[in-house]
Amino acid sequence: MPKKKSKSDAPPVAAMPYAGLTPECLLDAVESAGLHCDGRLAALNSFENRVYQVWLDSGESIVAKFYRPQRWSRAAIGEEHAFALELAKAELPVVAPLVFDGQTLHEHAGFLLALYPRQGGRTPEFEDEDTLRWLGRFIARIHAVGALDDFYERPEIGWEEFGEAPVRYVLEHNFVPDDLRVAYESTALDVLASVKSRWAAAGNFLPLRLHGDCHAGNILWTDPGGPHFVDLDDARMGPAVQDIWMWLEGERDARQQQLAAIIAGYREFFDFDPRELALIEPLRTLRMLHYAGWLARRWGDPAFPASFPFFNTQHYWQDHILALREQAAVLDEPPLELERHR
Repeated sequence: MPKKKSKSDAPPVAAMPYAGLTPECLLDAVESAGLHCDGRLAALNSFENRVYQVWLDSGESIVAKFYRPQRWSRAAIGEEHAFALELAKAELPVVAPLVFDGQTLHEHAGFLLALYPRQGGRTPEFEDEDTLRWLGRFIARIHAVGALDDFYERPEIGWEEFGEAPVRYVLEHNFVPDDLRVAYESTALDVLASVKSRWAAAGNFLPLRLHGDCHAGNILWTDPGGPHFVDLDDARMGPAVQDIWMWLEGERDARQQQLAAIIAGYREFFDFDPRELALIEPLRTLRMLHYAGWLARRWGDPAFPASFPFFNTQHYWQDHILALREQAAVLDEPPLELERHR
């Protein structure tokens, strides 16, 4: 029988990936693009990458994003930047990287980075139907541009990477306590089977280039300007509904009404395939599985135990299993509909 792995057997590649990103290194990296910093900087909310607001001698500030080492290839980051610039050229409110000497991606001291204009704003009011229609119109315009070409270096959203892989990782690296392992594995496999069934039922929907992680924190709202979409780091190929389902909250009737408002705005600029509604709960399920796997994979980064102390505890895995069981029941319900609230 092979030796059982312990938690310490987890791959060390994620350990302290930003140890060399000192304030001096950070400022030197920004100045390597030809800018002049005044020495002030502030860390912004980001865990996968490191993001800072950096002040310049002019008194203005920009945002510097340092990509997590070994996560994306240069080509994949290039696709993200090209998509953002394509959207900005189409006059869409996407915060695109700044271009210096024809380049958006820079390298300094082994770190890949991009610089962005600073964009303020607040969280949209998702309970307001006018706001939802407005968001629907803009995400439809983003998808209309996204449908013009494909990503070739970035993967497509699916149940393998976002479901099977994280479940396998947490099991192989013994993050789940022994007394909960069977319950977690059986529950996760059950919901994955339902996800695959729903995915097949959706049929041959058209994958397109997406924002990919269009949650409330990645939308900055200003008055009277409306939304600005930020952080295309998770841009991928996938179904259009991936950029919509995270805006739906509350009981089923409330989500039906929210969906109707979003799609009413969406269809002003782009067609929406109603078969994709069958993917809303599968995508929510995959996000739940992926989140646990993401925390596990990043546990060697000191920022994660400090910021997510609830993870990898008995209580966390008990709650996670319960949430998956509740989600299994939701997966058995019929998908949301459009016709009822037209």
